[in-house]
Order: sequence, then structure tokens, then C-alpha cells
Amino acid sequence: MKVTKAQAQANRAHIVETAARLFRERGYDGVGVADLMAAAGFTHGGFYKHFKSKADLMAEAAAFGLAQSTQTAAQSDAASFIAYYLSREHRDAPGAGCTFAALSGDAARQSAELKATFADAIERMLAQPAPADTVLDEAALRCVKIQRMAQMIGTLILSRTCPDDSPLADEILEVGRHWALAHSDAV
Repeated sequence: MKVTKAQAQANRAHIVETAARLFRERGYDGVGVADLMAAAGFTHGGFYKHFKSKADLMAEAAAFGLAQSTQTAAQSDAASFIAYYLSREHRDAPGAGCTFAALSGDAARQSAELKATFADAIERMLAQPAPADTVLDEAALRCVKIQRMAQMIGTLILSRTCPDDSPLADEILEVGRHWALAHSDAV
């Protein structure tokens, strides 16, 4: 039975969404095409009907996951976002969490195309509007946003590097949350 164009597009979207989750959970090198397609409910052979290569899927899945991360940040007030982002719940669910925290280290060792996908997402995060009452000029505001983004992503990554039941993992999150909340009024 022939697959309709609409069904083919839906299948591709499902593969991209599945890939975004699996890449966040296991890293780019930890997911093979066969495993990915099986997780999406398709055969390995169908992969090349949708994508030229795994690298193409990595870029598309990264764009999808990064768009989700950017949207989550944009839809939350600062305190709520910080509380969730630097929580044990988020730390323990990389497959459902922030693509930056899960894959930035991997992306740094990938193609220029994939790096550009991450850079574009960073620029979108930095372009999000500041509160109307901000007193910072554009350059200073950009610096604060970069610092906060780096601090929060770094905090989550450091916490994830500790054993799951480690008191240090929780301490890192707590210190990062405290710092981020203390500096959330800068923007």
C-alpha cells in the first residue's frame, strides 16, 4: 500500500521527534540508525527515504529540540523557568529536557552545519525580548543573557556528571538555582 504524502510527512516528523529524544538521552554517537528507526516504529531501510544521512537527521532533530527549548524558555517567567530548569526532575530526564545541556558537548565535535544549528538557536534565545523595565543597554543585556545561559546550562551539565544519588549533584543544582534567582532581576 502506497504511503500518502501527508503520511510520509507525519512519519518524518515522528522520526525527527524520536531522534531528538534519543540523541538527548544517549548522545549523537550513542544512537544508530537501526535503533532509531526501531524506536520510531519503522524499519532501518526506510530511513533513507526520509534523510540523506544520519548527519542530516542530527541537524533536523537538533533544530526541533532547540526550538522546543527556546519555546519553553520564552513561555515561562524567570523564576518558574529557573526552578524547573535547575531541578532534579529536569536533571534526571535528559530525553525530555534541554537540548543545549544534553548535546552541546557532542555538537562541538560535529559538522559545521550542526554547530550552525546550535548557534542559530543561541541567537534566538538571546533575541528574546527583555522586560520593559530593564535598565541595561543592548550590549550589556546581551552579556547578561549569555552569562545566565552559560551558567544554567553548565550547572545542569555538572550536576548530571555526578552519580544519580550524589548529594553533590543536588548541591550543584541548589547553588546554581540560588545564583540564577539572585541574578534574575538583571534582565
